[in-house]
Amino acid sequence: MIFGSMFAVGMKWSYNATIVTVTMVAVMGVAMRFYNREDDLRGLEELYRQCETGYGKISVITGRRRVGKTVLARKFADDKKHLYLFTSKKAERLLCDEFKGAYEDFLGEKHIGEIHRFIELFELFLQHGATEPFVLIIDEFQEFLNVNPSVFSEMQKLWDEYKFKTKVHIVFIGSIYSLMIKIFQDAHEPLFGRADQILYIKPFQARVLKKILEDYTHYSNENLFFHYMITGGVPRYEEVLIESNSFSKDEILDQIFRKDSFFIYEGKHILIQEFGRDYSIYFSILELLSAGRTSRSEIESIIERSVGGYLERLETEYDLVEKVKPVGSKRDSRNQKYRIKDNFIKFWFRFIYSHMTMIEAERFEYVKKLVKRDLSTYAGPSLEKLFIEIKGYSDEYGQIGTYWEKGNKNEIDIVAVNDFDKKITVSEVKLNQDKINLTSLQMKTSNLQKKYSEYTIVAEGLALEDIDRLLQEQE
Repeated sequence: MIFGSMFAVGMKWSYNATIVTVTMVAVMGVAMRFYNREDDLRGLEELYRQCETGYGKISVITGRRRVGKTVLARKFADDKKHLYLFTSKKAERLLCDEFKGAYEDFLGEKHIGEIHRFIELFELFLQHGATEPFVLIIDEFQEFLNVNPSVFSEMQKLWDEYKFKTKVHIVFIGSIYSLMIKIFQDAHEPLFGRADQILYIKPFQARVLKKILEDYTHYSNENLFFHYMITGGVPRYEEVLIESNSFSKDEILDQIFRKDSFFIYEGKHILIQEFGRDYSIYFSILELLSAGRTSRSEIESIIERSVGGYLERLETEYDLVEKVKPVGSKRDSRNQKYRIKDNFIKFWFRFIYSHMTMIEAERFEYVKKLVKRDLSTYAGPSLEKLFIEIKGYSDEYGQIGTYWEKGNKNEIDIVAVNDFDKKITVSEVKLNQDKINLTSLQMKTSNLQKKYSEYTIVAEGLALEDIDRLLQEQE
């Protein structure tokens, strides 16, 4: 079994952040149990049962590339009659020839006559669903925008006509997040409102990475952190590292910075199609964010152009960037920063894209020296993010985030608010425990204490060595 192809983590559109979903892993070449993905499979199974006893349903599975969307759909459909179609970039007639062959294999008989338009096939699928329930999986569905954009309105008309006559459960899969959201959630698009559920598949959480590393007998606080910081828990990246026995920081960097590395052009491959012709502007913004330029004014002073619209699209359309405000700030506060949500994308822009000239000249050893020199500074915010995630596994806290005052004064790495016990835990996060200064941390809390006058503030230090302890506390 291919390790990474069986990895996936997902959450429903309105998801509970403490729920992770099922994942398949192969340990030493032996198929093992699933990890925490019952929620997504259960949602798909429930809709399928409704198809069996009622009428047709549509599920949409989306999320970044390499996260395991197709594996989830195939696992769900494995014990059911199903038809899988992959939408490649080719002329509609050629695509129909390919799909027709798959449909004939599915039927076990030849279809008489030629089919030149996908919508003709789609009607055949719906008609077949009137005789028996089955699962129809259409992968990379957004590619129909290149094949024939009118397909969406044609499908809408047929679906509205056949939905109550058929028992087919259609699963649309798409890797370009912005396009899938536009197709199914834009009120001006024909398929708006037709999806019965939308599953947004996310990378592994830290607790799943812990289990994987334990299964491979390479778990340690440091290994978990560097996997989390660099791969972001993306299944395919974990597969590449584990197949090459790359578990430690140095092993991971050796695997990334080498000739023919899987990772070198990965960021470009993922994002070029998302951004289209404006990709260079988006890339410049993301490179600056990865380097710690977190305010709009900083970015605009360097790029020398307005970036408000680009930042808005990075946040709302592409789901790559998020606004961060201090804990306790008002909703309309302008005291905010921007940060890249995806750990791997952030690492790629900071250490791969920014050194691409030397990488293409194959000066890998020199680049690794630069990375190791800068990694301790870069790692700090990633470790804060990791601890915020772990604290979020429990139901102890409401707000969990960071804190700073105007002019970046009195910065506090983590502030976690417990409204039930009227307690606030403030944390200073360092890679090295010896560098934590709780006296200095407590001095930064005076204004926070005024804002939360009825709350008790407790200060703590968190370092690399505390990762496993915190994870065990949340189990």
